[in-house]
Amino acid sequence: MAQWGMMNQSSEDASVSRGRNARGLPDTLKWAGGRDGCLRLVDQTLLPGRVEIRSCTTVEEVWEAIRGLRVRGAPAIGVAASYGLCLGTRGTRHEATEVFRQKLRAVGEYLCAARPTAVNLGWAIARVTRVAEAAGDISAERIWDGLLAEADAIAREDADTCRRIGEVGAILVPDGGGVLTHCNAGALATVAYGTALSVLYAAHEQGRRFRVFADETRPLLQGARLTAFELDAAGIDVTVICDSAAASLMASGQVQLVVVGADRIAANGDTANKIGTYSVAVAARQHEIPFYVAAPRSTFDLSLADGTGIPIEQRPEEEVRGGFGLDVVPPGVRCYNPAFDVTPSALITGIITEAGLISPVSTERIARLVNDAG
Repeated sequence: MAQWGMMNQSSEDASVSRGRNARGLPDTLKWAGGRDGCLRLVDQTLLPGRVEIRSCTTVEEVWEAIRGLRVRGAPAIGVAASYGLCLGTRGTRHEATEVFRQKLRAVGEYLCAARPTAVNLGWAIARVTRVAEAAGDISAERIWDGLLAEADAIAREDADTCRRIGEVGAILVPDGGGVLTHCNAGALATVAYGTALSVLYAAHEQGRRFRVFADETRPLLQGARLTAFELDAAGIDVTVICDSAAASLMASGQVQLVVVGADRIAANGDTANKIGTYSVAVAARQHEIPFYVAAPRSTFDLSLADGTGIPIEQRPEEEVRGGFGLDVVPPGVRCYNPAFDVTPSALITGIITEAGLISPVSTERIARLVNDAG
């Protein structure tokens, strides 16, 4: 079981974390301190060696936390950005209303530039901004209070949404079987529970027993560092494998289900997720293993007909060249480092959402579920 000796939280905060995450983990991120408070988040670049809480008091610190992967996962990025809007506009809440709204728009554009692929970032910015636009002719201070309340609502809804994703998908987990996952789509990628891992947590709580294989997920090892960390903390049997071992593992008959998260899903179901997901989906199809995506409705981007329009973030070459302090690529040799790839909907067995399961995946079924559910 994971040890939490380095956690910088008060005993009161820790008890809240355990109750809310229901995983024995600290809150991935939370607002603390009321109107003059700050965003507190687990610095995921330090896991699993150290568990430390980072306090962000400015929008620049939130931007850096998102860009630097201190907070990551599409839902968590959206929540962090909504609080970043509050921090970035707090200094103008005593100004004229129009000055405040101008600042809000500028801060929103700034935050959206941190990472382009995760649709939840822009979705959260737009949702909080609409509160200010709909407020009418009231003081900037009252509008700012509304922004903070909306950010709190997004955080609460994310936890509830992820819990319901788990409830919908738990039945798909094979009792006594093996489950493969890629990257980290757990409590560390959301406010609580996670998306893909929420399915596993719910199945575990229902008494199903299964073994999880976590791809290490090069180049930053989110599977090895984060997924294995939180599954082990929850008492779930987990084994880390090299990314290149996934297809061979499937061929050996040890995998009966693949479940992953998503950063953006186009109208037809094409799904952007951490680089390497596409390869896993191809291997799963070859071996006739069900491949599921778990994501909230906020991750769907119905403005994109298919995955060709999804922007793919390019990360620094150094992450491949010399991750974790050891140079492994000869000097002068270039590195290609896309953060995500797109899995075609034809390879996806179903998409698990808080509003139900979409299977088979089609444009019509996606539109009906997303729109009918509000």
